[in-house]
Amino acid sequence: MRKIWIKVDPWDKKIVTTALEGGADGIMVPQGYSEKVKELGRIETISEDGDLKLGEDVVFFNITSGEDEEEIVRLSQSRQVILQCNDWTIIPLENLIAKGAADVIAQVQNLEEAETAFGILEKGVNHILFQPADAMELKKALSLLRSNDEKTALDVAEIVEVRAVGMGDRVCVDTCTSMIQGEGMLVGNSSSALFLVHSESVSNPYVSPRPFRVNAGPVHAYTRVPGGKTRYLSELSAGDPVLVIDFKGNTTVGTVGRIKVEKRPLMLISAAYGDKKITTILQNAETIRLTSPEGDPMSVVSLKPGDKVLVAYEEGGRHFGHKIEETITEK
Repeated sequence: MRKIWIKVDPWDKKIVTTALEGGADGIMVPQGYSEKVKELGRIETISEDGDLKLGEDVVFFNITSGEDEEEIVRLSQSRQVILQCNDWTIIPLENLIAKGAADVIAQVQNLEEAETAFGILEKGVNHILFQPADAMELKKALSLLRSNDEKTALDVAEIVEVRAVGMGDRVCVDTCTSMIQGEGMLVGNSSSALFLVHSESVSNPYVSPRPFRVNAGPVHAYTRVPGGKTRYLSELSAGDPVLVIDFKGNTTVGTVGRIKVEKRPLMLISAAYGDKKITTILQNAETIRLTSPEGDPMSVVSLKPGDKVLVAYEEGGRHFGHKIEETITEK
């Protein structure tokens, strides 16, 4: 997940409050102001007397030539490096990203520069330090940058078989986010093949909508979480971050408010993705839905061979939730 630090110098309480409310990851303030930030909210501070010590944990580096790039790569192994350029240019960042040092922090002055830094060489930097002109500019920038925080590649798979498989422990994930039609979470039996399970934001004659909920699957199933990782549904608990994804692949971070594990009848759903067979297990109930390529909810009890659903598929495997380039077979 991309990180956004906000630089507040001179001290401005309104900008600090806006940064806290907008989901900034850290605030850089002049020496002596870290405690003032803490009085307003819980967030990482960067200062000579902050959580991260300026000059020790975090350093500025003014890049003037290509020869500086090797020194920046070396420094970034032990410290967080904030890159300064005499004139704003993307070339130094392109070179550092190409060399695998994308963890440098790009210092930007406006939304346009922030979007450029996050988009360089498609991959972009992982981290920016943004010094806004005022609270209004910051509010707009955080809203736009966070709404495009991550993009998930979704593909289409074709349903092959749906059959009941008996009882099991099913996990409901209640988030702190109200989802809309076309949004849900990625869930599957294999970490490399996840189905977009639709949120319970759909009106039903018998059950009121629960737009904050995804009836996700059994305890063994995987789901996608921030940082390109996966976790078992059984591992999640209140306060944990999860990815909320819409049918276009737009991705935001949601927070788990509650997990419910209950014994329910389950069904196995098998689909074809190219020449590969992928599966997931979900509760056998009409209110449980997958997602069509158009973003429409599709009840699992109505699924039939030939139906198209959205999935996220990746080559390789995972080790403790981290993606690795390794051949792993899961059946």
